[in-house]
Amino acid sequence: MTQGIEHRIKQGVRLIMAATLLQACTAWAQTGGDDTLLNMRDAFRRNNTAQMASLLPALRGHTLEPLAIYWDTKPRLETAGAAQVRAALDRMAGTYWEDRLRNDWLLVLGKARDWRTFETELPRFRMRDDRQVRCYGLMLDAAAGRLAPEAAAAQVQANWLAQRDTDDGCATAAQALLASGQLKPEAAWLRARLAMESGRPRVASQAVALLDADWAAIVDQISADPAKYLDEKLTAIRPRTKELVTLALIRLAANDPAAAALELDHLRWKTQLTKEERSWVWGVVGKRAAQRLQPEALAYFANGEDRYMHDDHLAWKARAALRAGAWGHVRDAVAAMSEAQRNESTWVYWRARAIQELRQPDAAAATAQATALLESIAAPRGFYEMLAMEALGRPIVEPPPPAPLSSEEVAAAQNDPGLRRALAAIRLGLRSEGVREWNYTIALHTPGGLGERELLAAADLACRNELWDRCINTSERTPDALHHAQRFPMPHREQVVARAREIGLDPAYVYGLIRQESRFVTEARSGVGASGLMQVMPATARWTARKIGLTDFRPGQITDRDINILIGTAYLKFALDDFEGSLPMAAAAYNAGPSRPRAWRNGPALPGEIWAENIPFDETRDYVKRVLANTVHYAAILSGRPQSLRERLGTVGPRDQTAQAINRDLP
Repeated sequence: MTQGIEHRIKQGVRLIMAATLLQACTAWAQTGGDDTLLNMRDAFRRNNTAQMASLLPALRGHTLEPLAIYWDTKPRLETAGAAQVRAALDRMAGTYWEDRLRNDWLLVLGKARDWRTFETELPRFRMRDDRQVRCYGLMLDAAAGRLAPEAAAAQVQANWLAQRDTDDGCATAAQALLASGQLKPEAAWLRARLAMESGRPRVASQAVALLDADWAAIVDQISADPAKYLDEKLTAIRPRTKELVTLALIRLAANDPAAAALELDHLRWKTQLTKEERSWVWGVVGKRAAQRLQPEALAYFANGEDRYMHDDHLAWKARAALRAGAWGHVRDAVAAMSEAQRNESTWVYWRARAIQELRQPDAAAATAQATALLESIAAPRGFYEMLAMEALGRPIVEPPPPAPLSSEEVAAAQNDPGLRRALAAIRLGLRSEGVREWNYTIALHTPGGLGERELLAAADLACRNELWDRCINTSERTPDALHHAQRFPMPHREQVVARAREIGLDPAYVYGLIRQESRFVTEARSGVGASGLMQVMPATARWTARKIGLTDFRPGQITDRDINILIGTAYLKFALDDFEGSLPMAAAAYNAGPSRPRAWRNGPALPGEIWAENIPFDETRDYVKRVLANTVHYAAILSGRPQSLRERLGTVGPRDQTAQAINRDLP
């Protein structure tokens, strides 16, 4: 008996030693593979196809082999045969990189007009998120009779209008459908109008050229000097050139709304342009004036009819009306919006507020209608959702967490191949590649795939690996389960809270800002050079370091966690003091620089939510609202008590005469 036990013990020890040795060998091989993979990444960036081909065999069996295959194959898509590409796709079947390569190949096939191969591959493309590929597919479906002409035209138009730059896919589909009569010329003119208004003349030229190639040169002339083009149209204009005149007026309005308003008042345009054409241009004039916070904006909008204006024009009409306290115009602008925009929480909230203020047809009916609208969006999740809660008299508190994850749910996330590849890539410093793989894996899980529990488990996996951005973004995909510990994590709590309290900042405000700036990615770097947790610009870092006596500061230190928190919080406190403690204005200054909110505060004293909604820059407007909403959530977590967003928004107006002098030195 004793000998048998001793034998089994020795056998077990040998098995453990063998397993340990195998694990060590595997780890060594993987580490060597990691180095090879990084070398291949460098070769991909240099487009060194020969080096990639020589490195690829050494990566067989590596966790990120699909990524290596993608790097090796992508540069050769235009020259490789279909069999070669399909062989590469088969080697990484079921992965993000298979789908990414197929997306790239479909674009190549579309531009080459290889429709037979395109139609074979399109059903295997899982993401279906590339508008050019969609447009190619819709064109082929319409040509083959697989899709009703009206449906094909509507979908191509929607995708084409959403494309910001010139493209082949949607332009090709639009051209084919225009030629067949399934797509109306108005679609091309609408694309040209939107492009001209947003300063993208090349897009406008491409759209108009689909109707008449000779008109592209005229559009270029209009873009260069719209006033000159209009002066040349002193005589009666032909019907086919009316839209070109409209484009010239739009271009003029986008650059100089006052000049465009004077031009529109000329009798020639009142008689020769339709009400729709004039209304659209008045929408542009009003929008530009509203973005400049000019009091004339509402009067400009009044010259046109809401029903002919674009959704973006109507949004700015509503904002201008909020700023002027003209609640009837707020109501009318929201009512004229498309159903999709009208149902956004922003406009549901302001429609409810307009109804409350107007009290029509009577106070009781108005209260009932407004309450129903507020009830439809009230929730502890977003800016207007929380304002709706407060309007209904409900305190904002941290919602109860969902039921704990089971061990099976945790294990399923840990063993998900896509998530494992994403984690491996991020650990190797391939953050962009890892994030794309993670997002793809999560996106394919919903809708119709993984449910809320699986998403919570994936978010939990990200949190435990301190991938806070993936944790937050994944958890935010759950529509019903509000897991605030995942959505509003507090890494570096000791450092952030201590530093904030040391200089008189609310830790919740600091956390709200960091969450919006970097999602707690310490190595985050923006396209304009802002770095670290608090995304501090180099010049701002140097200025702030001098102000707080950090004499030995060097630019490379800004990505250090503690230095970044030290400098970022100091600058935020300087901004908050300069704006007399206003949280929305300080947040706007942090995002857009202090000179802009100094200008934006001039005019009437406004509730903070109206002031924030009128911020001219889309990015800054969204930023301020998110930072303030984040702040309320973090305050609820830190204090355990009900919170108010409305109180933190306060009132924003001209600088008080008794306030300290403006800090002109603040960068």
